[in-house]
Amino acid sequence: MLLDDVWLRYHRNGPWVLQGVAVETRPAEIVIVQGRNGAGKSTLLQLMAGLLRPDRGRIQGRPPAVGWVPERFPADQSFTAWGYLRSMGQIRGLSARLAGQAADRWIDRLGLEPFRDVRLPELSKGTAQKVGLAQALLVAPRLLILDEPWEGLDAAARALVPAIVAEVAATGAAVLVSDHRGETARLPGATRWSVEDGRVTTITADPDQRCVVEVVVPAGEATAFLARMTTEGHHILGVREEARP
Repeated sequence: MLLDDVWLRYHRNGPWVLQGVAVETRPAEIVIVQGRNGAGKSTLLQLMAGLLRPDRGRIQGRPPAVGWVPERFPADQSFTAWGYLRSMGQIRGLSARLAGQAADRWIDRLGLEPFRDVRLPELSKGTAQKVGLAQALLVAPRLLILDEPWEGLDAAARALVPAIVAEVAATGAAVLVSDHRGETARLPGATRWSVEDGRVTTITADPDQRCVVEVVVPAGEATAFLARMTTEGHHILGVREEARP
């Protein structure tokens, strides 16, 4: 997806929120959008999602299947969590049966089972955010856009977000994520876009950058696992036995 010399402002005589933006996403690329509050991160993401139209410039190559997760899920709707997800699946083109199956799958994955029959206005902010994340994934997106996806989530759900991002990118989709919590440290190797004074600059991932990953395996499989990791060129920093509870 390409943004070519894109300008946007909210009022005809108002200040430019975005100026001369020229960026491109590539298949399977993870992009972290960073910048101070008010710099234009959310505006940029809404523009890429198709919720806003540029005043100048052009946007090309937006895929038909876009998953959009806003910073605050609009929970003031008279659906239950499951009913909302099934309806959104049908709006996305799924049959009633497939939409229900997709709703069930993401309710289970995100720990929403206790809330499946609870109406959206009765959900906590964090639980509503999970519903917002689920609706973006009912149909496999070719572009997934997450605006502060960790906001309000519990620790278990926050840990799921990087895994979901990696899974979506592995299908060849591009993923854009904004974050002010520092959670994007869990997405090593991602491209970064810096938004400042309405302009966007690209910071390409350093191919030599390294990260440390801690892996837990059954003790009986440890020797074979370490041998495989060494053969594949990974450096083993250490091994420790996990204490039993």
